Amino acid sequence: MPKHHNQLLIVANYPCIRYPMKLRVVSARNEIQNLNPNERMIHVGFQANNSDYLNLIQKCPKSRIIQVPFTYYSSLSQSILMFMDIQGIKMLEGDIWDCEEHQTDYFSVDDSIVEEIRSLSKRGASSEEIEDQIQRKIKIAPDLINYISKNEIYA
Repeated sequence: MPKHHNQLLIVANYPCIRYPMKLRVVSARNEIQNLNPNERMIHVGFQANNSDYLNLIQKCPKSRIIQVPFTYYSSLSQSILMFMDIQGIKMLEGDIWDCEEHQTDYFSVDDSIVEEIRSLSKRGASSEEIEDQIQRKIKIAPDLINYISKNEIYA
């Protein structure tokens, strides 16, 4: 039986992500240096500059998505957006909730929510329908919902 060492596989032109659906929350610039290099999904909760994003992907070279709060996303430079795109990193717009209240380093999306998003997507529901139905159950950013619906994620 073959051993599976790769965490990222390509199936039908969609990356299949085989790790829990959780975003590492980075609340301050000084936290970047202490990140685990294997982090793949990151939420930047402070107003980062281009060098912060470059430091982030140097520290976490396996990053696949970086989520930025709505209030800071519009201030991202076109050069950093293009650079991230070239690196294969999706820049998502969105906030997270409850992490500050519970003082946790991660924002997790429950397996059942991931499965529901995938199921709705497979049934042909529109992005708006999926967002509407999921956001009734959990506070989650539309960009993250769309990312999950377009990518095979195995939690």
